[in-house]
Amino acid sequence: MFIVTGGAGFIGANLVYALNQRGISDILVSDHLQRPDKFRNLADLDIRDYYEAEAFLPALLAGRFGKIDAILHQGACSDTMASDGRYVMENNFAYTKALFHWCQEQRVPFLYASSASVYGMTGSFHEERSAEDPLNIYAFSKFQFDQYLRAHWGQLQAPVHGFRFFNVYGPREFHKGRMASVALHFSRQYRQEGQVRLFAGSDSYADGEQQRDFIHVDDVVAVNLHFLDRPQSGIYNVGTGRAQSFNEVATAVIQAIDEEAGRPARSLAELQKTGVIQYMPMPEALHGKYQSFTQADIRRLRAAGYDKPFLDVAAGVRRYLRWLRDKE
Repeated sequence: MFIVTGGAGFIGANLVYALNQRGISDILVSDHLQRPDKFRNLADLDIRDYYEAEAFLPALLAGRFGKIDAILHQGACSDTMASDGRYVMENNFAYTKALFHWCQEQRVPFLYASSASVYGMTGSFHEERSAEDPLNIYAFSKFQFDQYLRAHWGQLQAPVHGFRFFNVYGPREFHKGRMASVALHFSRQYRQEGQVRLFAGSDSYADGEQQRDFIHVDDVVAVNLHFLDRPQSGIYNVGTGRAQSFNEVATAVIQAIDEEAGRPARSLAELQKTGVIQYMPMPEALHGKYQSFTQADIRRLRAAGYDKPFLDVAAGVRRYLRWLRDKE
């Protein structure tokens, strides 16, 4: 049996889908369903069992599930502006520690979600302590487990893989609200209002020219499956290794939607001139906490044997919008 925590969420549900595509349905999903519409992420998937997160861990520790092939741990409070630090640390740090120790005792591979947010404003994006400076409690919770794991490298009894995801976008993120990807927000804005809104310039970047490492969830899943098949314990950045601007994402979204509608493609300059792309001031709450540039250093990932190419924004957005067209 495979266990996917956070399996009704964005990346978790895509992992379940990928396992199903391999013919695997002996899957236990654990999640929180306070938002009941998250069930939609599982409705077209095949799993053996479902547990609420609070009930899952005691049942696991009590040995109720038999042989486990691997735990893919995506469950977390992912709100970067969460205000209850105790909840975030209990949910993201303490819970992950408990799963890690169980996996070590039972010799079960453990693949878990870390986050590129651990780098904060350092401007460095390599998997070393010197580059890490978390700016919020979510980032700190992820950073602190990575630190905890580092202290246990010499005693590992089973493979452990930590994945520092950069800006992930793609299918099955409808439930994330304001935490959903800009690709989803831009597509909804353009379809509903005929306009797309980006942040005005900041940190010496021009309007909409802030850059992030945007990675399609299919590539994130492919990295997980690679290490599931070829274990090599470590903490790895999971991004494309190429930063692209928010203007590029907005243009890709608009061009893909226009293409579906049979309209001619317009350049960024045309979209700016006609007001289709607009810019708004950055919220006060983000001042001093906004990463205007991220770009994964993926040398460690490549050295571990992951050699597949990554989708760029234009190709990834087009793939995503085809899925949205068919599903929404």
